[in-house]
Amino acid sequence: MNKWFKNIGPGALVAAAFIGPGTVTLCTLAGVKFGYQLLWAMTLSTIATVVLQEMAARVGIITQKGLATVIKEQITSPILKKFAITLILSAIVIGNAAYEAGNISGASLGITAILGTPSFNFYPIIIGVVAFILLYIGNYKILERSLIALVIIMSISFLLTAIITKPNLELMIKGMFIPSFPENSLLTIIGLIGTTVVPYNLFLHASLVKEKWKQQSDLKFARKDTFISIIFGGIVSMAIIIAATAINGQEVNNAADLAKGLTPLYGRFAKYFLGIGLFAAGITSAITAPLAAAYVANSCFGWNANLKSSRFRIVWFFILLLGVVFSSLQFNPIEIIKFAQVANGFLLPIIALFLLWVVNKTAVLGKYKNKLGQNIISGIIILITIVLGFKSILKVFELL
Repeated sequence: MNKWFKNIGPGALVAAAFIGPGTVTLCTLAGVKFGYQLLWAMTLSTIATVVLQEMAARVGIITQKGLATVIKEQITSPILKKFAITLILSAIVIGNAAYEAGNISGASLGITAILGTPSFNFYPIIIGVVAFILLYIGNYKILERSLIALVIIMSISFLLTAIITKPNLELMIKGMFIPSFPENSLLTIIGLIGTTVVPYNLFLHASLVKEKWKQQSDLKFARKDTFISIIFGGIVSMAIIIAATAINGQEVNNAADLAKGLTPLYGRFAKYFLGIGLFAAGITSAITAPLAAAYVANSCFGWNANLKSSRFRIVWFFILLLGVVFSSLQFNPIEIIKFAQVANGFLLPIIALFLLWVVNKTAVLGKYKNKLGQNIISGIIILITIVLGFKSILKVFELL
């Protein structure tokens, strides 16, 4: 057990980042509205996350550089290089700002479940201050691990709840492997993909693995860490959907409604347990999202900055501030979280295409570049995300 904890790596942080408020919220909504029918979206998302995060980790370990740095170095045309940097920065800033608002809103939902709704919504400000202090000091490892532990406890709870609800195994297996598109489900599907395959996690993973592993031979450890962590995260997400089918047909507007998914296991204490879990998930993700944005800016601009550099701090502070502002506006936090996941679904194809291009270059990875099978799987994943993103854009215009 001690050896397992010693070797636990960035994969666990990536899993903890995507098992955040967005996952709990979107998976609950999917279960309530569509039962088992959208489980296939989580199967697809889990496979996509494993494939893409493995590629990102491979780039980080073999090159010992950040993903944005590698992309920038491989573009020879100055015009195209500036265009790529602008595109990556825009995608990460927009995506992380939306995602950060979702993280802070989710953590606020958690506090609301425990303490109730205040006359003035100051919870996002408190959460922002806590995240600011942890990021500014830079010594947040112990707290982060304890928060991840809380998320794991919540994850185990959903797994147990999913079992207690005695799901229909035939419908569950069918839902996991046979795609279906129930009426008005498209944006939820995009959201489920966005809450699992998080674009900023690709940059964060590439930056973190090179801190833990320095040798090319360590790639096997990184792969094992990635596979186990991501697959566990996918199973937990599916468990949330399955547990939420028990509250099928009811409206979900707040944390108390979300907590109904845990009622079979925790009874009247469900909302308090979910509140703690949402707060933990929100704070954990509220730290990693600004951090990832700072790593990307560091790579794009070639700053060679560290956690305590003023430039590094300015970037994460900007993302954190945007998250607090958007979360503090008088919008339904459930809607903010949903928007964040849909935004990520749009941005994913852009980042994934850059990643696929890099991992096919011999100059970057040598003998570790993508094989034909990996390219086929990656290409299918990216094609699916592009098609779904295009369809969702058309859906939005239809709504307008």
